[in-house]
Amino acid sequence: MTPKPSICDLTAKTLVRTIATGQLSARDAVEAHLARIAEQDPRLAAFVTIDADGARRAAQICDAASTPIGPLHGVPVAIKDLTDTAGLTTTYGSVLFRDHVPAEDDLVVARLRRAGAVILGKTNTPEFGFGAVCSNKLCGPTRNPFDAVLTSGGSSGGAAVAAAAGMVPLAHGTDFGGSVRTPASFCGVASIRPTPGRIASTRRPLGWDMLATHGFLARDVGDLELALSVCGGSDANDPLSTSIGNDDRPLAGRPRIAVTPDFGVAPVARDVRARFASACDALARVADVAPSSPDCGGAIEAFRTLRAAHIANSYGELLRPRRAELTPTVIWNIEAGAKLSAEDYLNAERRRTAIYRSFRASFARADFLVAPAASVFPWSNEISDVMFIDDAALETPIDYLAVTFIVSLVGFPVLTLPVQRGENELPFGIQIIAPPGCESRLFAFGRAIENELGFSHRRPPL
Repeated sequence: MTPKPSICDLTAKTLVRTIATGQLSARDAVEAHLARIAEQDPRLAAFVTIDADGARRAAQICDAASTPIGPLHGVPVAIKDLTDTAGLTTTYGSVLFRDHVPAEDDLVVARLRRAGAVILGKTNTPEFGFGAVCSNKLCGPTRNPFDAVLTSGGSSGGAAVAAAAGMVPLAHGTDFGGSVRTPASFCGVASIRPTPGRIASTRRPLGWDMLATHGFLARDVGDLELALSVCGGSDANDPLSTSIGNDDRPLAGRPRIAVTPDFGVAPVARDVRARFASACDALARVADVAPSSPDCGGAIEAFRTLRAAHIANSYGELLRPRRAELTPTVIWNIEAGAKLSAEDYLNAERRRTAIYRSFRASFARADFLVAPAASVFPWSNEISDVMFIDDAALETPIDYLAVTFIVSLVGFPVLTLPVQRGENELPFGIQIIAPPGCESRLFAFGRAIENELGFSHRRPPL
């Protein structure tokens, strides 16, 4: 007889339904997930802050309501600690902000609360979101639930572990160069990095910057779709969000998939290439699959330049007075950006534009582009940076992210799904990429291959 699933095994959509029908209360859901956190988080370190009292008050409001508050009524949710939460400590992963308590929610948090979500706490991140291992001077390392010696990935490692281990059914994350996709791959969960601007961000200092986005991690595609339906939408204070279109047209016939292990330029480990090839063989059962890639020449250099410039602009003023309190990764990033000229920046933007147009052209021949969601498998938490792949030295500490940051560079939406794996194999995920505005198409295809190919979450041995 199959054992009855625990509350912590339920998806967000199932929780909403069971709470709405009175089979479960919001307080029951919150207490079950708080108990799971108390049981597992001392070992895994997914959370920086737990707000048990606040979660219980929010659950009480849900249970007292005569009708559901919204589409996430009573669902426990975690927020990455880079994102402001009113009245709840937000450290940005830095000792400089260990006592920082925002007065207002970020817009994405406000939308979650209005939808009835119950925020349990803040998940761990490297300082300011920049680091290969999910660790900082306040918390961590956040350990992989499939092998606690290994990293959960950066920078949404806390979110990925919280979702994978059943501490929450739905976790908020952010993604600059792969920060929801790499942890999702390492921890065997699904993630969405939507089209930049799909989730409005009214506090982004560079309003037209599309490198960083909000996203979500969960154990199935349906929960990602639910989260985006709640948090998506424009805001007049976000110029990117006002120009995002929707393309909800369903695919006609058998999907056409272009597959690439490396975009022609990214360093990718041999064992990852082998797992990816097996995943492509499986995809060929449900789609027409052909090797193909946009022209990504110069993408690595362009992303390095733009990323360094953005970090130096955002955090450079901290370097001189607070250097001793910053992590080495942040210091390296700031110093790299300080050396750049305006010509360097504009040349990178020029190359970025050419790569974007090549991506656009590739979708004239394919419905989706599929690539690995990580270039390596999880490594030891004792190793702070990936500087070699298959004994080949990398030029910089971020080059191992090229297989994900190339997609960030051009701003196309990406759904990450875990592929099938053997009994002793670590989790591994693929990126499914679509043209801007095509999230609904991504979700429909993702649900199909979850069901038909078993590209879905398998619970870690907690």
